[in-house]
Amino acid sequence: MLNQEHKATLLLVLTTMIAALGWIFSKEAIAGLPPFGFIGLRFTLASVCLLPLCYRPMRRANAKDIRAAAGVGILLGGALMCWIHAVAISDTLGEGAFIMSLSMLLVPIVAWGLFRQRPRRVFWLSLPIAVCGLGLLSLSNGWQGSSSQLWFLAAALMLALHFNVNSKYSQRLPILLLTCIQLMVTGLIGLAMSLMFETQPQTVPASIWIWFALSTLLATSLRYVMQTMGQKFVPTGNAALVMLLEPVWTVVLSFLWYRETLSTAQLTGCILIMLSLVLYQTGGRLRNLVKASRLKDPG
Repeated sequence: MLNQEHKATLLLVLTTMIAALGWIFSKEAIAGLPPFGFIGLRFTLASVCLLPLCYRPMRRANAKDIRAAAGVGILLGGALMCWIHAVAISDTLGEGAFIMSLSMLLVPIVAWGLFRQRPRRVFWLSLPIAVCGLGLLSLSNGWQGSSSQLWFLAAALMLALHFNVNSKYSQRLPILLLTCIQLMVTGLIGLAMSLMFETQPQTVPASIWIWFALSTLLATSLRYVMQTMGQKFVPTGNAALVMLLEPVWTVVLSFLWYRETLSTAQLTGCILIMLSLVLYQTGGRLRNLVKASRLKDPG
């Protein structure tokens, strides 16, 4: 029988799969919608879809709870705005994917600074393995300097901060309430940015709205509810490393959907990321199991 933490971990793994699907949905939808407007409309509608499910918690919530959930949404919205701006001005997205993936690796360090939660010793062993894996996965064509690096770094830092704060408030606020409010705040930020800086399209093809609907319902509403539920029962550092699976699934889906080929470096990166996750999940016992098997079977 799986205990509550193990079930929540599996839920986070499924969350990473849905998040990876979100990359495909977003890439297809953004072909006919402005980036800020897409994010704003997507997150606003996603929160509206959740609103009927959190009506009672909303009525019971006090002003302090509403402000706390809105603050989480501001962090998420700020991170996504930095990310989409970096994508817009970047010539090479490989380095951006690497920096964004580092946000999950920064989570335990941010938790250490904010909440004095010292990372487990095995984290420092898993960290360099994951960094090498993400480097091989995203930087197979080499590193090229660009002005977008600072925006990607700002987004990664804000996501790490959001992950920690979201974990904290998920312990004291109803999950649906917390998710609904932060998605609404994120959506309003995106809509405001779109009205200020983007030109709205005259017409949008029907196929674009299908991708938009999938992105809103699955990759936003369902994804963030599942992620918040998982974070409620899984230690922050543990959950952060599980979320590193997202770029692995993204590479696999890109191969299946767009027929993009996987280089040897990318395959090696996927293996290293999986190794770091297994090592961290087992608390370093993987090494002991390997040593024990060698002692039993020296040949």
